[in-house]
Amino acid sequence: MLKHRGFPGRLPGTDFQFTLRRANPKGATPITRRERRSDRRAPDRRADEAFMRALWEHFGDAPFERGNLDAGRLSWLFGREVLPATDPFDPADYEAMLVLDPAAIRASFPDVIDG
Repeated sequence: MLKHRGFPGRLPGTDFQFTLRRANPKGATPITRRERRSDRRAPDRRADEAFMRALWEHFGDAPFERGNLDAGRLSWLFGREVLPATDPFDPADYEAMLVLDPAAIRASFPDVIDG
């Protein structure tokens, strides 16, 4: 499992996890698309935005390996702002390649991408 050095481990001051410390011996948790409803709690929305900002600052629009990024946190963005970079895509693989969609990021998180 690739560890993304310099990537924040969690949202400061909270228990919202962004990365894993070690690989799960049973295999990676699959990434699945989770629906973000408009009535989500404000802390959850802040965590989504902070994670999206960290992804954009760390990877930009270049493809990147899932590595130690938290599957639960990725799942809130998957299928919209975070897309599979390869076909076929294995959602339960630590080496799966992902890519960010700048247009979707601007629509959902307008303050993340400057300009």
